[in-house]
Amino acid sequence: MIELKVPPEKLPRHIAIVMDGNRRWARSRFLPSIEGHRQGVKAVRRTVEACLYYKIPVLTLYTFSSENWKRPEDEVSALMNLLAYHLRHEMDELVKEHVRFRALGRLHELPEIVQKQVRELEERTCNNRQLQFNIAVNYGGRQELVDAARALMQAAMAGQLAPHELTEERFAQHLTTAGMDDPDLLIRTGGEQRISNFLLWQMAYTELIFLSSHWPDFDANHLRLAIEEFAGRERRFGAAV
Repeated sequence: MIELKVPPEKLPRHIAIVMDGNRRWARSRFLPSIEGHRQGVKAVRRTVEACLYYKIPVLTLYTFSSENWKRPEDEVSALMNLLAYHLRHEMDELVKEHVRFRALGRLHELPEIVQKQVRELEERTCNNRQLQFNIAVNYGGRQELVDAARALMQAAMAGQLAPHELTEERFAQHLTTAGMDDPDLLIRTGGEQRISNFLLWQMAYTELIFLSSHWPDFDANHLRLAIEEFAGRERRFGAAV
């Protein structure tokens, strides 16, 4: 891999990626949609390897949104089978590379085989510290905020939380990313320029980079260039220059 031209203090601590363009990549090659998703898995592997090489602490990939259930049933079924297969077959490599895995989203609504593989992979990697690797699956940003609000309402009704005790920090403890840094950098492939209900609370001050390349073509060079662009930006978080 090409070395980064970025000092360590300028590196993003948390990179989030909307992996868009799998189906368009396949259609442009007259291939079935699932082939685009299969090639997208290879891009996931390249990205994890690049984050390890560039010493990025946290990587979060938008894998399957709560809105993706609206896709054709056969495509959704194939995606779930593909996810379960790779969660199982990538397990040893993630353990070997000291990667900690977590899934974010309403996991209880996923097929049992996917839930089983998620639980096993989370348990086997829970002590790893080289990279925190998250996949957002059956995830929606608005759903996450509603779920957090419900949990806080239950605490209030039980007498465990007074209105004046609710702070941004307390609210964030009920999000799926509790304990992690918010994303510094969001990359979206596929040419679209929106965040699509992804990490709505967490991306209040995230730098956004949109790429025309489809996800199956994404590689370490795309990641390196995005990191270098990020490092060149001035982040003021609302403060004056």
